[in-house]
This record gives sequence, C-alpha cells and structure tokens, in this order.
Amino acid sequence: MRYHFIGIKGSGMASLAEIVADRGEEVTGSDIEKYIFTQKPLEDRGIPITSFNAENIKEGDTVIIGLAFDESNPEVKKALHTPGIKAYWYNEFLGELLKHYTSISVAGTHGKTTTTGMLSYVLSHVAPTGFLIGDGHGEMPKHAKNFVLESCEFQRHFLAYHPDYAIITNVELDHVDYYHGIDDYCDAFQTFANQVKKGIVYFGDDPHLPGFTYEVPAYSYGLSDTNDVRAINVVQHADGMTFDILFQGNPFGHFDLPYVGHPLLYNSIGVIALGIMLHVDAATLQESLKTFPGVQRRFIVEENGQNVYIDDYAHHPTAVRYMIEAARIKYPDKKVIAIFKPDRFSRVSYFLNDFAKALDDADEVYLCDFPANAVREPGITVTIDDLVKASSKAQLIKEDDEAARFLAQRGPAVYLFMSSKDIYKLKNKVKNFQ
Repeated sequence: MRYHFIGIKGSGMASLAEIVADRGEEVTGSDIEKYIFTQKPLEDRGIPITSFNAENIKEGDTVIIGLAFDESNPEVKKALHTPGIKAYWYNEFLGELLKHYTSISVAGTHGKTTTTGMLSYVLSHVAPTGFLIGDGHGEMPKHAKNFVLESCEFQRHFLAYHPDYAIITNVELDHVDYYHGIDDYCDAFQTFANQVKKGIVYFGDDPHLPGFTYEVPAYSYGLSDTNDVRAINVVQHADGMTFDILFQGNPFGHFDLPYVGHPLLYNSIGVIALGIMLHVDAATLQESLKTFPGVQRRFIVEENGQNVYIDDYAHHPTAVRYMIEAARIKYPDKKVIAIFKPDRFSRVSYFLNDFAKALDDADEVYLCDFPANAVREPGITVTIDDLVKASSKAQLIKEDDEAARFLAQRGPAVYLFMSSKDIYKLKNKVKNFQ
C-alpha cells in the first residue's frame, strides 16, 4: 500500500510522513516547489516530493491531507471523491496510528515542541520510542514501544487523539481567530483531558489547570508547594540550572542541566513528572535530560566572536517575554536586540499591547512586516505600524541586505530572532555581514 501526503512539507505532515516511512511503508508526497527546511529529512529517507497534480492520486492509495488544504486543491478533491481511495485528514490518521503504541500526547499553549522532543529523548533511554515533533521531525524505531507526539489545540485538532498519557504544559488563550474566549479555550483542553486513558501530568502553577476535572491519575508539577512534583532550590546561571525535585513531599533527585530560562525549567519538571508516573528512576532522568540536544527553532544559539544569534519560534507575547529573559540569563553582560516577525493578524490585534510590552524588555526592538501570504481574518484591521507605535522602542525594518547590514552594525549583541515564520533567513544575512 502506498501512502501519499498532500502538503508533505508542513511541519506536522513532514514528521508524520517520516514516521510512516520508518514503519516500512511506501511514502510519496506533494507540495509547493519552494524549498522548506522540513523537506531535508524527507529527502534523506528517499521520499519523492512532486508538485500538486490530481494524477498523483492512484487507486488503492491511502491519502493523508494536510489541515491547511481543502477541495480547491485538485489532489484533495480527487482523494475525497474517488472510490477505492482511503482519505484521512492529518489529525485523523495520527489518531489511528496512536493505537499501535503506548502513546503520550504533549498539549498546551506554550512548550509543546520542546517538551515533546525532551520527553521522547528521555524515554528513548528506557525503551524504543517514536516521536512526532512540530519542528518537522518524526521518527519511529523498529520495535518501538512508546510514541510521543506534539498535540495542537488549533481548531480542536487534538480531540482526534485518545492517548494513554498526556502532559499539559499550560493554558493561555491563543488562536483567537477560532476560540471565543478563555472559557471556550479551556473547554477544549478539558475535553482533551477527558480522552486520556491512563494518566496526566499538568502544570500546577497554571491559573486554569488545577481547576480541571481529571478522570485518570494526575500529578501536578511546578514550583509551588501544592504540586505533587515540585522543584526547589532552583538556581539559574549563564551555563545552566540546578534544582531538587520533591515527589509528594519526599526527596526524589537532584538535577543539574545545561540550559536556561523558565520555559526549559518548566518543561524539564513536566518531563520528570511524567517519568515518575512511568516509574523512570531519577538517575536515568538526570543523565538523559543533561544530554538533550534541543529541537529545531527553539532557542537555537550560534556564537560568532562577540555576537550571539538566537533563533526561536516565539510567536505569542508570553513566549517573547520568556525568550528575552532567557537571553539575559545566559548573556547577562550583552545588549539584547529583539527582531520579531508576526504571523497572524488576529493574534497581534488581540495581544497588541502585550506584544509591545514583552518586546520592550529588550534593549533594541526591530519588527518585520507580516508575511505577504498572511490571511487577514474578517474584521481585523491591525497593521505592523500599529505594533511599532505600541512599542516604545520598535523600528520597522525589511528583510533585505540593507536591513541585515544595519543590524550587523548594532553589535556586538545578542540577536534574538523570533517568529513562527522564516525569520531565520534574516539571521543568516546578518551573520554574513559580521
């Protein structure tokens, strides 16, 4: 049987295609011709990628459709209306795949990608573990027991999953073009929690998650003394962090980890909490967490003389604030320059002042315009100029050589490039001028 992926270069779709190929299946895919970084792992596996064409769909195929597409795409139309073809939307097919493994979903507004990567890396030291990460990477070892997957709440897509276990990292309103407010958003996460079969760990310092109903065994984690899994004696410095973990009030282990920032601290505690639930010992957790290499586009650091370049996916005000904070912890004596490119008009419209306040924590702020193909949602009138005006420091720049040369002259500094879009291209230009 052949599996054909429509929109195979999408980050989730690429990860899923890699997993299906690793399971020994024949995989093909189609997408736009523009090079996207997610296609390299596909090419490394020998997966052919073609342009969209209805002729790509053959009788007997199983077709997986990316969630960004509809019947205006000729392949989608043919797949959905041709007898003899099994067609699934991305999240539907993934929900079916979970049934073959001990599945662990990682959900939450922030930290899903890093926590998924971190957890799968840790569990791979215990048993063969597959993973699907939202940075375009997926893997399924032979004889895999566990499957860890990033589970996104966008348009309630994660409700296609009924995992054995889950980590819920936090709940803060996002995707405001779809959800009608925080109550609607929490309702989606509560429904997701109700679908977990065996156990949940959740961030107990979150303002919403402790009030949820949990129908399976659940451990809270965080820094406050009400949590089942609690970090104490936390010290962060330029080279990393140290802390001790208490489990239900009793000492569990000491952790000395080589990364900084509150997001990675919380992610680490969440992974430890899930490890405790799965009976992983403290020594295994410490040693595996200590060597975790990170994931694509999440606080990726490059150093060149006195300049530092950090690429991060941050696209929400809270994430922006945490990234600037982490940069200051790691490089306390350096100027921090924030370069931000927004993705959704509705997100910037709703969080305009929050974005401005978070960005202004940097020493200098430079904004790039929305992508040319960004869809302006109905009723949304915000522009990049509105965000420039809301900030006390922001300056609008382009993403060309002139802008890169200007930024290069602002060094030495920590350049923090933040966006869910291709801001890393500007980072590479700046590097070329230094």
